[in-house]
Amino acid sequence: MSNAVFEFPLKEKVRNYLRVEQLLGQLKITAKSEHTHLQLVFFEQLFELLDLIERLDLRADLTKDLEAHEKNLVYWSKHPQIDGTALEQALKTVLTLKQKLKTDRKMGSALKEDKLLSAIRQRFAIPGGACSFDLPNLHFWLQQPLTTRLEEINAWLDTLSLLDDAITVILSFIRERGQFRPVEAENGFYQGVAEDRNELIRVKCRVDEGYYPTLSGNKYRYALRFMTFAPEAGQPPGVDRHIQFQLAAC
Repeated sequence: MSNAVFEFPLKEKVRNYLRVEQLLGQLKITAKSEHTHLQLVFFEQLFELLDLIERLDLRADLTKDLEAHEKNLVYWSKHPQIDGTALEQALKTVLTLKQKLKTDRKMGSALKEDKLLSAIRQRFAIPGGACSFDLPNLHFWLQQPLTTRLEEINAWLDTLSLLDDAITVILSFIRERGQFRPVEAENGFYQGVAEDRNELIRVKCRVDEGYYPTLSGNKYRYALRFMTFAPEAGQPPGVDRHIQFQLAAC
């Protein structure tokens, strides 16, 4: 049986966190590539992330969430059966990240000041705009020794390490709030009521039977509908049978 986890945010803040997490993950993968075409993809993802950073007040949201996690950890430290060593390490990580967010430069500022990145960024907004006749300076860079290119790419990624660490810690706290439990969607439909603390709905289901979940709703209530990936002609896209799956409200 092949299972996959689908994640659906109930709040815009968490939606933004997940987008940043995905872009950072894609950056790390393409950063390791030796092929110039995949390194072009690295630049595309990097500029998408910069656009996202510039539109959002990530520092404020991350700091607020870290402060909330700090209070929770201090509260749980008083519990007699808590793992003191693990909690102390988690609290230390949260405090360190919170302090760095307060004192570090504006997110993405080092990348915006980089001469090569600032010179080529605008062209990447144009479909196919990274051709050699559009960006000869970039294609000159792509012909440099691989070690030189990888060193520079890693230096760019290092400027995003604080964002990466903060997103990783906060999303791990959110995901750990909910444990998967078995539920059933009658005729492919399931409706749930979200608690005040719920920010993310996680669905673990089979992906070898031709259906996938979709979610609609908000921070108060939500509805899951399972859809057929490739419905036959004349057939409705919604699944019309009972489906067993696992749900975690985080």
